[in-house]
Amino acid sequence: YVSQNNLVTQTTSTGLQYIIREQGTAPNPTLSSTVTINYDGYFLDGDSFDSNDNISFPLSNLIVGWQEGLQLIGTGGSITLLIPSNLAYGSRGSGSIPGNTDIGFDIDLISHN
Repeated sequence: YVSQNNLVTQTTSTGLQYIIREQGTAPNPTLSSTVTINYDGYFLDGDSFDSNDNISFPLSNLIVGWQEGLQLIGTGGSITLLIPSNLAYGSRGSGSIPGNTDIGFDIDLISHN
């Protein structure tokens, strides 16, 4: 997906690939933060599976890929996350996401506390 779309990503030690589109302002959220975001979720073939605007979640309740990725940006920041299945929904999948499926998200961090 990365090479097909000529993307330049960074990769964490866990295998999460990301592109910071806008850094945002410090401080960045922590696992104990509640984040308010806009997001688009998609399969790596480009098909969308979910999106939402101005929705809040405790960061600690989200998939590992989001927990890791959202801590990389601050308020007003935007990030693309390319999440391997082991950092997403694993072998069980979730809803319309089959097991062992790598997924992507474009996320705007509106605020956190």
